[in-house]
This record gives sequence, C-alpha cells and structure tokens, in this order.
Amino acid sequence: MVMKSNILLIYTGGTIGMMENPSSGELEPLKFEYIHEQIPEIQRLDIAVIPVSLSQPLDSSQMHPSHWIELVEIIRFHYTRVDGFVVLHGTDTLAFTASALSFMIQNLQKPIILTGSQLPVGVLRSDGKENLLAALEIAHKKNHKNQPQLREVAVFFQSKLFRGNRVSKISTNQFDAFASPNHPLLGFAGVEIEIDQVHSLPFPPKKTVFYPRLALNIGLIKLYPGMHLPSYSSVFNVLNHSAVVIEAFGSGNTSNDPSFRAVISKYVREGGVLVTVSQCTSGSVIPGKYAAGQLLMQLGAWNGKNLTTEAAVTKLMWLFGNQSKPTKALFEKTLCGESD
Repeated sequence: MVMKSNILLIYTGGTIGMMENPSSGELEPLKFEYIHEQIPEIQRLDIAVIPVSLSQPLDSSQMHPSHWIELVEIIRFHYTRVDGFVVLHGTDTLAFTASALSFMIQNLQKPIILTGSQLPVGVLRSDGKENLLAALEIAHKKNHKNQPQLREVAVFFQSKLFRGNRVSKISTNQFDAFASPNHPLLGFAGVEIEIDQVHSLPFPPKKTVFYPRLALNIGLIKLYPGMHLPSYSSVFNVLNHSAVVIEAFGSGNTSNDPSFRAVISKYVREGGVLVTVSQCTSGSVIPGKYAAGQLLMQLGAWNGKNLTTEAAVTKLMWLFGNQSKPTKALFEKTLCGESD
C-alpha cells in the first residue's frame, strides 16, 4: 500500500506564482498559505502539500548564489520531515538553480523537482497548473518498497522530466522551453507518469551531504570571431576569478591569435584555471582533436566534456567553495550525473 506523501512546496518567485485578481484583472502573487484554495486540484492528489517561500520571492533574473544557499538550508531543515520537494522557480535561471542544487546536495535519497511556467497560473491557457500538479505527483511516486522512485534534482516542464544539471532553457515563447540534448529524459507525463529507472540515478549508498558554501569568483566568456582578448583582461585576472569557463567553438577550438594566447597564458601562469565547454548544445569537448584545439590543451585546461554552461559554472562554484585544493581530477569526475 502506497502511503500518503508529505511534499514541501518551495516558492522562489517567477511567473508561475502569479494569479489573476478576478476583480481587477491584475496579476498578483499567489497566497501560498491558501494554495489549496487557489489551486483546488491539489486537494485531489493523495499528497499533503506544505508550502513555504524564500524570505523574499524574486524574479529569477535576480537569482543569486545566496538564494541557492537559502534554498539548501530550507531543504536541509525539512529533509527528514518530508518525502520530497517541489521548487517553483522563474524560467530564466531555473537551469542554473537546478545545477547548483545538484552539487550542493549530494547523495540525495529524495526528489527535488524544479518547475515553472511560461504563463502565470492565473491565465486561462497557463502551462503552470499542469507543470505544478505533475511535479507534485512525480515527487510523490514510490516504488514497491515505498521508497521515492526519483532520487535526484530534476526539472519538470511541458510533460518532460529532465536531470537538473543536464538541462538548459531554449525558448522564450514556447511552452516546450527546456531541452537536454546530451542526456535522455528521466521521465514523461502522458496518460500515465513514467520515470525511467535506467537513466535515473541509483539509490545512493552514502548519507546525504549538504554543502551550503559557494565560491563567487568564477568567470565565464563566450568566444566569437575577432574578439579582442586584451579587453577581457579583468576576466582573466586571478584576483577576480580563480577559474574561467570558456565557451569554445565546436569540440574545444579557439583562435590562435597571439593576443589571445598571451592573455590566457599569463592567467594560467599566475594560477588561474581554464575550463573548456562547447558552444554547441549537443556533443562533447575533445581536447586536441583539431589543431585549433591545441592551445587550451597545452595550457592544461580542465575538460568540461559535455557539461552545460550552467553545470560548469555551478560545479566550479561548489568545487572552489568546498575544496581547499580544487583539482582537475575532481572537476572532471562525474559526481551526480552531470556529464558522461
């Protein structure tokens, strides 16, 4: 017999948390203490929903690592008291938050599912209500041992369940706004909700570990033809950034321009770390595959493989925030399904 689940519903802000005032027609924030009244369909689920909010809900474009730390503390406080978590989040930085949480809470034994919407819940054609209800159902799903079927950070959007650190936002105007080209779906909500146990993370043998610390001195640049690297000297300054993620061309290629070489070589000599990811949404970095990929390999750049940019940045924040001596080996090790 499947027991009733307690699911913590965490509101961070964003489009999904808006309802239309029937009198004025204006969009107003959901009153989460009355969420069962505002979304009565929740009462039909065999779930006890416990609503909480960030201390100050915000548009996701204003999301900061300090808010990720607050989220982790909320989850840690309630971790032994509930069966799973659903996080309502604006779509713009949802993939960053999902990636960050996957590194900040490792060896998960319960689901943390982020979802949002392109239209507010209070709008007639909103995708928000279905996303929320399905996310709650997924967080509630148990196996024959009455254990959660999903034990990782995931993103649910438009009927699809993605690994949280494998997803990126791809559309500003379609309901199907997220994609994960380098990893299969974890599940799908059709007539039935199906979770792919083959591609989901296995039950962890170790205790859940919380890491409420992040380093903020991580940089990011995207290469483009003709870019003037000396103008980016402040990015490649070890006093500003301990590590810089470089979105390179193709499988890790860069310009061989002497000024480019001079800037990043100096950065490495002074102790900075380079991390290579690809600008392509599908595929992986293959160091030295082409002559144009030799420079970063020669400088000892850490291989981002097929990490999303969101995962690369947040993994570095976690690594430099929690390791006294961050290493290439640990960065390139798959910790929670983030790369192949």
